Amino acid sequence: MTASTAQTRPERPLETETVFDAVIVGAGFAGMYMLHRLRGLGFSARVFEAGSGVGGTWYWNRYPGARCDVESMQYSFSFSEELDQEWNWSEKYAPQPEILAYANHVADRFELRRDIVFDTRVTAATFDENEKCWRIETDRGDKVSAKFCIMAVGCLSAPNRPAFPGMADFRGPIYHTGEWPHQGVDFTGLRVGVIGTGSSAIQSIPIIAQQAADLTVFQRTATWSVPARNEHLTPEYLQAAKAEYPALRAKARGRPTGFYFPFNMKPALEAAPEEREKLYEEAWQRGGLPFLGAFGDLLFEKAANDTIADFARRKIREIVKDPATADLLCPTNVLGCKRLCVDTAYFETYNLPHVKLIDVSKTPIERFTADGIEVDGVAYPLDAVVCATGFAAMTGSFDKIRITGRDGLTLAEKWRAGPRAYLGIASAGFPNLFTITGPGSPSVLASMIQAIEQHVDWMADCMAHLRDVGAATIEPVLQDEDAWVEHVTEVSTVSLRSTCSSWYVGTNIPGRPRVFMPYIGGFPVYVQKCNEVMSGGFEGFVIEGAAASNTEPKVRLTERWRVPIDIDVISPAAVAARRVPVV
Repeated sequence: MTASTAQTRPERPLETETVFDAVIVGAGFAGMYMLHRLRGLGFSARVFEAGSGVGGTWYWNRYPGARCDVESMQYSFSFSEELDQEWNWSEKYAPQPEILAYANHVADRFELRRDIVFDTRVTAATFDENEKCWRIETDRGDKVSAKFCIMAVGCLSAPNRPAFPGMADFRGPIYHTGEWPHQGVDFTGLRVGVIGTGSSAIQSIPIIAQQAADLTVFQRTATWSVPARNEHLTPEYLQAAKAEYPALRAKARGRPTGFYFPFNMKPALEAAPEEREKLYEEAWQRGGLPFLGAFGDLLFEKAANDTIADFARRKIREIVKDPATADLLCPTNVLGCKRLCVDTAYFETYNLPHVKLIDVSKTPIERFTADGIEVDGVAYPLDAVVCATGFAAMTGSFDKIRITGRDGLTLAEKWRAGPRAYLGIASAGFPNLFTITGPGSPSVLASMIQAIEQHVDWMADCMAHLRDVGAATIEPVLQDEDAWVEHVTEVSTVSLRSTCSSWYVGTNIPGRPRVFMPYIGGFPVYVQKCNEVMSGGFEGFVIEGAAASNTEPKVRLTERWRVPIDIDVISPAAVAARRVPVV
């Protein structure tokens, strides 16, 4: 990219022989919460963060219009009722600056910064088999050791940078939505090109169009999007919501996505066409991800999905005035097989006279030139380009670190054919290495902060148990890991989500193996499995160096996750019938 976000890193003393109980990689929501919990249990910890501040995804993603697609009142930490009560969200869907402000508030409130080293990227983590510890190295020259190494690197934090011919020749700036300049970008009067029509493009295009003299969008695959219906939250709403916050949090933990919204379990195919239309219209007017909750079978029966897809395509054609452009914007794949997007006036933007859509599905972008982009022999003159090309999801950040376990095996080698982890928490051959919201866990198919909290609490209880019994290491049993990976794959085939190429399966990155990476079986089903593993004395793990090996641990932090599954939405009968609703 020619538009750099790099800043001069402040000088600091290097850490070369320091020993910690744990090293945490990343200071997003996962790294901050892990640090807070470990401190509370009396563990020493160091966090290394590549950025200059906390926030992770919300530190880096500052593109125009960036905001969360989970309602603010639920996209927040739930471990502290005091934090819940003192923080006031301004909008139904919080914008990036407000989420980043919240992350900074958490860091300040719990005094986390003193154990975080910023502007420092971990480059290597090597397991020392003799000392039973991890040796951590950074790009600044730090060399520290820790009993535990915890990867809090995020699921969508490694930008997918395209490599089109001629990019170096382009005279204007090239930006990536995941690495946006912190000072912002002014596109006023410029001819701007946007490559991609995924989530970040759908959020940024309407705002860029307000500034640009001309906006050209290069689309390979049309994306399903639902209006957000965003709104400001009144003091009266906040007061009422906060009065019911504990009950809302408890209900959310029992839901398949880890957040609460009304869900209709009735199958779409059993409803009369008039009833379907009515419920789809109501869901469209409410807006947001719960659109997919209009019926219970939408992600399991193609014929059911066709009914909601037809409805959404009609909506697009009603909004977009030019029939040819509307046709290009209508997806042909299953609604929800890729991440459903949430927008504000995205489709309306294509009615503006200075906005045009270029289809690059059959004739891809050929090259950049000094003055723009060429497609199928046609030159599109541009002053600036925005690559909204997404991320190397789930495993991209692991690829940037040389992680070496037992017998010199690197994680990259082990994961060459696709990521392999038990419960998405740990991988055989890599003792005391934990992965927060790693592949094989609900992660991106759940509310991320709730998924983070559940993983951190489980890991913290596990680490405290090892300390209780004097154990040196814990790692998965290979057979149990293999069985879990097979289960994750098997469950994914039940859902229509597995029917298209998406970042869920890694196909947005050339050369990546096609593997469905997140666990699609529902957040509470997954949590119940984690609880059973812990109650069974960490069944499926081997614990070494303990006088009493796999004994039932003392539960410190995971008690709040031992909640009943929401029977109205995810009953045993629904699971048996392969109706596990997920947004």
